[in-house]
Amino acid sequence: MERLIELRGLGLVMLAAALAEVVWRLARRRGYDWGGAAATLGVAAGHLVSGALVAAVVGGLYLQAWALAPVRWPLDDGRTWAAGFVAVEFAYYWFHRFSHTVRWMWATHAVHHSARQLTFLSSFRLGWTSLFSGGWLIYAPLVLAGFDPRLVVTLLALNLQYQFFLHTEAVGRLGPLEWVLNTPAHHRVHHACDAPYLDRNYGGVLIVFDRLFGTFAAERPDTPLRYGLAGREEARNPLRLALDEWGRLFAEVGAAQGVSARLKAAFGRP
Repeated sequence: MERLIELRGLGLVMLAAALAEVVWRLARRRGYDWGGAAATLGVAAGHLVSGALVAAVVGGLYLQAWALAPVRWPLDDGRTWAAGFVAVEFAYYWFHRFSHTVRWMWATHAVHHSARQLTFLSSFRLGWTSLFSGGWLIYAPLVLAGFDPRLVVTLLALNLQYQFFLHTEAVGRLGPLEWVLNTPAHHRVHHACDAPYLDRNYGGVLIVFDRLFGTFAAERPDTPLRYGLAGREEARNPLRLALDEWGRLFAEVGAAQGVSARLKAAFGRP
């Protein structure tokens, strides 16, 4: 019951933030993409269904991995949660990086980058095919290493809830926090489709792994931010948004000559 109340409270905060952002954009004469918002809501509705399937299947697989774990870190120990936070953040960094650099995973993640306007609502534009693209496999080693699946899933959920507040142009830079945390400024760079910004800033809550592994980029005053998929018009049909990249992938695999070329089309860089 307490958890349900917390989720309702968070939902109200998100709704208030989204409405306030609409007012801010209109007051600043930046406009609001109502058609894109409607497409996002359609994609989000489909994700509710696909997400339930993913939770059921992946949850069962994580429980099987948990049964094989040689050690189990106590769930009631704060040190387990502290270590788990860093471990999940590290795994998320690589999940997110591979989602941009492995075509098979990008086919799902591309949906999230299809919006031409970065808003709080656009954070809900999530692909329907995550079970098929296999990104969940990246978190399985954490369970095998002794982290309770409930801890992994909870920290991932909190990670994604935090990221809702990164999808906006209404928040400027946050001073010294920019060195450690992923912020709206950093995430705007991540969503930009201009060449200097492509494939940057993969962190969830933290930006430290981007700084460590050379994938960090800051906003540049000489390079304006444009959002969406490079070289493409934004589709407004939710079904097309969810499946278009898979269609492109399979078309390229079918047209490729030889096993090597087909593997490169499926698993090479997008």
